[in-house]
Amino acid sequence: MNGVKLAASVFALCFAPALSIAYALPHESAVPGGMKIIALDAAGKEVPYVDADGHRVLVVQDGTTWYALIGIPLDATLGIRHVTLRDPAGAHDLSFEVTDKHYVTQSLKVAPGQVNLSAADLARVSRERIRIDRALDHWSDRQPDTLRLPQPVPGLRSSSFGSRRVFNGESRNPHSGMDIAAPSGTPVIAPAGGEVIDTGEYFFNGNTVFIDHGRGLISMYCHLSEIDVQPGQRIAAGTRIGAVGSTGRATGPHLHWGLNLNRAWVDPELFLP
Repeated sequence: MNGVKLAASVFALCFAPALSIAYALPHESAVPGGMKIIALDAAGKEVPYVDADGHRVLVVQDGTTWYALIGIPLDATLGIRHVTLRDPAGAHDLSFEVTDKHYVTQSLKVAPGQVNLSAADLARVSRERIRIDRALDHWSDRQPDTLRLPQPVPGLRSSSFGSRRVFNGESRNPHSGMDIAAPSGTPVIAPAGGEVIDTGEYFFNGNTVFIDHGRGLISMYCHLSEIDVQPGQRIAAGTRIGAVGSTGRATGPHLHWGLNLNRAWVDPELFLP
């Protein structure tokens, strides 16, 4: 190749339009506590409206294709599950099969007052449940920046999502997040951008931060020793939101990381890079 042709080739390479990078979707797992991804027969710029049990579903666009990401509750019935695509032509049924998954049982020892609650603590937990529901109902129209979320803190996962919890010999609700063991004070980093929609100190969860990443994807960070963000704050991926602690019902320093998708707690492992 002569000098003129080489220079032209280099110029074309440097100034050619950048190749588009695909919007990375999470890993699909159509089980209780998992997620189903459905490519929608829809076109145009308007975000398609998909409903699952009365809750709007996360819908994202990758190129010219729209995808619905449907969170499946941990208590979902096995078998065929139906969701609804709504457009100007009417309502269209979308169905998929939910298959079984075995979750382990985990026995833990905590203070007796954190299992058999006093009347005052029961009243507090009831008030806090309303507040948590309000945070999980939050909706914003912005498409999430990414759906591949790194661990908010380095460390070993000390408990798997979905494990059946037995506290002091008494069965309780399944574990709805990922526990990551780390020393107290370790910085907790937002894995993706979003808006802080609530922070506070809760009976079970301890110091907690909720982040809305867009279109029904809400993340939760519990048992923090400190909180470094405020409700209403827009944050970027990599922002420090707090530090690892053992506040609330915890057996030691760790981060409980929860992901809520159309009001269903789903396994954060599906979103790891």
